[in-house]
Amino acid sequence: MKLSLHTNRVFKLDLQRFATRLSESYPLAGILIGAAMVSASIGPFHNVDTQLEFGAALGVVKWGMPFIRYGHVINQPPLAFYLAALFLRVFSPSYDIGVAIVTVIGLGCTVLVYKIGKTFYGKSVAVLAATLFAMTPWHLSISRSFLIDVQCLFFSLLFLLVGIYAIRRDSVKLLMVSGMLFAIAFLTKFFAVFTLIPLTYFYFSYRQKKLKSKRVIAGYFLPVLILAFLWYQVITGRGLLSTGAIDDFITFSPVGTVPSPFFIINFLLVGLGALFLLAIVLSFIISFVRRDFFINFIPYDLMSLVTIVVVGSINAFLGVGLNLSAPYNNPIKYDYHLLPFFSLLAASLVGKSSVLFDSAKSKQKPKKVLFSIVLISITLLAASICLNMKWVNQFSTWDHWLFEVDADGGYAFLNYNPMSEGSFMMNIQYLGFTFVLSGIIWQCRHRLRDFLCGLYRRLRLWIETKNAFSYARRKNGLITLSD
Repeated sequence: MKLSLHTNRVFKLDLQRFATRLSESYPLAGILIGAAMVSASIGPFHNVDTQLEFGAALGVVKWGMPFIRYGHVINQPPLAFYLAALFLRVFSPSYDIGVAIVTVIGLGCTVLVYKIGKTFYGKSVAVLAATLFAMTPWHLSISRSFLIDVQCLFFSLLFLLVGIYAIRRDSVKLLMVSGMLFAIAFLTKFFAVFTLIPLTYFYFSYRQKKLKSKRVIAGYFLPVLILAFLWYQVITGRGLLSTGAIDDFITFSPVGTVPSPFFIINFLLVGLGALFLLAIVLSFIISFVRRDFFINFIPYDLMSLVTIVVVGSINAFLGVGLNLSAPYNNPIKYDYHLLPFFSLLAASLVGKSSVLFDSAKSKQKPKKVLFSIVLISITLLAASICLNMKWVNQFSTWDHWLFEVDADGGYAFLNYNPMSEGSFMMNIQYLGFTFVLSGIIWQCRHRLRDFLCGLYRRLRLWIETKNAFSYARRKNGLITLSD
């Protein structure tokens, strides 16, 4: 009997632990499951770049080198092609398998955005940042194409996350691990250098005693120098200077064309959406107008802002200042490393709204302005997610996705199998959207309950006050008539 009671208690404890873990992990799991379903319902996409890069991965499978044709090495770093070739050998050397690999790595990027967001702002912001990142047409289009940009972003976010842990813990070993991951990211694609910007900002803001040595900084960059030397000098014989000698920097826009200085904004309006951009602007305004409330948010907001401004300025200089064709038409790739920071900034509105909501509740006379800002912020974020889902659903029925930078240029993906209304894959997509939204709602359920209860109480008080005022007026009117 005692043994049976003990077994039941143990079983109940295990069940409670499982329920607790499920409750804690469901928001991210729901987002990942939903994003996987949405991704499966669209694409795979094709264009000239995808065929070229997939051909290099097949070159590794056939000849052991990323040849676009035998004897001609692709003019890109090699690691992404070797990583893809590993899976192509195991499964099948088909384009669909290659895109599936990229899609899985894209889900890994979503996890890393969540981890970084949780480290900076907390779990609620992290969940929303992961959702914003995963549901943008920008990310979905790239993660459903065979492009090395997703692999590069994954390793870039990984070395950033490990570097942040290293700086916070004042750990030289972790920083060296971050340096090795940076070398891997750089040998995947050169755009990994863009993620050094937030890490550098974080380093100079929070470094401690052990990490101030110049030897530590030199040690951080030693792995990337060794790997670059081995590939470009020893294996291919091209020389280290060829690391930056890619076609993007020697191909200019056609003579007579006038590049638009607003080409990045034009692209962002398609890739992110106007409401997404408004959420970012509002997030900045709230942070710096009420710096006393958001002293813990501002350092991370500034880190994201610096990264966005620097990378965006580089892209603008290459595209408009130097009149280079690829940087101008391809901000979808040149600025892809900014997408996590756009997502973090917009999602931080949730954390800021929470602070404002608590502040308003603590006042004897709640400030209507604070409640209004909270309501606007939540509405803006919810509308941004829903609008991006709407655009993804609409784009899925087209045979191409075009990300315009002006009336004459942009970056396009071809979809050979667009969905049709009422099809099985369309229903899978709707189910994916449902999973994503359920993850957000589950994470915010307590705050959402408090907000709705507060809104209900205020509405009920307003109705009771109005009814009392109306009753008083009628009563005064009756007294006047009787007199």
